[in-house]
Amino acid sequence: MLNKGLNYSPIFTYINRLKSTMKKSLIVFILMNVSTVYAQKFEGLALTPPMGWNSWNTFAVKINEQLVKDIADQMVASGMKDAGYEYLVLDDAWMAKERDAQGNLVTDPKRFPDGIKAVSDYVHAKGLKFGLYNCAGTKTCAGYPGTRGYEYQDARQYAAWGVDYLKYDWCNTQGLTAKEAYTTMSKAIKAAGRPMIFSLCEWGSNKPWEWAAPVGQLWRTTTDITNSFSISKKYGNWEPFTVMRIIDLQNDIRKYAGPDHWNDPDMLEVGNGMSTSEDRAHFSMWCMLAAPLIAGNDLRKMTPQTNAILTNKDIIAIDQDSLGVEGYRYSQKDSVDTWVKPLKNGLAICFLNRSLKPQTVEFKWADNPLKDDVSGMNVDFNAAAYKVRDVWAKKDLGKTGKTFKQEIPSHDVVVLRLSK
Repeated sequence: MLNKGLNYSPIFTYINRLKSTMKKSLIVFILMNVSTVYAQKFEGLALTPPMGWNSWNTFAVKINEQLVKDIADQMVASGMKDAGYEYLVLDDAWMAKERDAQGNLVTDPKRFPDGIKAVSDYVHAKGLKFGLYNCAGTKTCAGYPGTRGYEYQDARQYAAWGVDYLKYDWCNTQGLTAKEAYTTMSKAIKAAGRPMIFSLCEWGSNKPWEWAAPVGQLWRTTTDITNSFSISKKYGNWEPFTVMRIIDLQNDIRKYAGPDHWNDPDMLEVGNGMSTSEDRAHFSMWCMLAAPLIAGNDLRKMTPQTNAILTNKDIIAIDQDSLGVEGYRYSQKDSVDTWVKPLKNGLAICFLNRSLKPQTVEFKWADNPLKDDVSGMNVDFNAAAYKVRDVWAKKDLGKTGKTFKQEIPSHDVVVLRLSK
């Protein structure tokens, strides 16, 4: 019992201060550990969607050292580097079929006689960044050594080679949980100490948009793309997705993307056999979706039309807008989709003609107020006028007081940028 004759207030004051200090310390401890658990990746590497080139869509497993050097040269000479394409990513089949006695990955000595480090150095000397591929499973999709069980060892190897970007696939992963496997590799990259973009090529099977933001900078949302606008192709039992099928799957997951964590609808097929109109529509929609722009064509044989599409800085600026908000489908009418993308200063509108014949679009600005809960955008064209610019025609079209009306060819687009 307390002695009523004594003054205990200083003691009680000290105890209360101690409780407060301990409580604050506990909160700090919890927050630090939460940060450790949930923020595995290097932050700030992809505040806008990554841009670059990848070997798979054109060359698949037919890659070699000279090809990488040629592509690096062409990224500079073609104007792609100046347009923002930064990463040269070497996909599957760069390695030997077996690891060495110490368990290290071995570069294929015939196709890459000078080794990956020399290739990486060449790419860096061009002012570009170098990316590499592996897989979460026991083997890659092409049957080369996967990373399962070697995550930290492989990450240290990539860091030593100067890798800036890791594309990480999902083949031969029986018994693995996607979230755990990708988190392990993310932590391994962080532990290796070299900042590199981590691209989760998980195909969207396990809804990575719901959990991958702390793990990597981008994640695939569907199975692989194919060089077809809307007609499906089958390869045995496997059916890759057309451009239009992929677009139709993006609208409901846009809220999960933003700076440093992007939905990835797969690499570009521009220059790989579709028509110029289809290439332009494909590229435009990837920009409207704030998608990573990873080209996959043979830059050594690029036509002027393909080059003009891939290096159009006006449409690229829509993709790279710092607000980092994906576009959304506003309406569908007469086979024409209308997509809207909020921008830092204004907005972009894309009219996409899905049909096999030309369609005329007529858009009365005053009748179409635009509101977006994701970005907070709220535009009433009766209250404010916007300047209108056609980003492909590179032509100013006046202001939104005038109804927009134009014919759009089959499988083509008109993209307008609106600014106050």
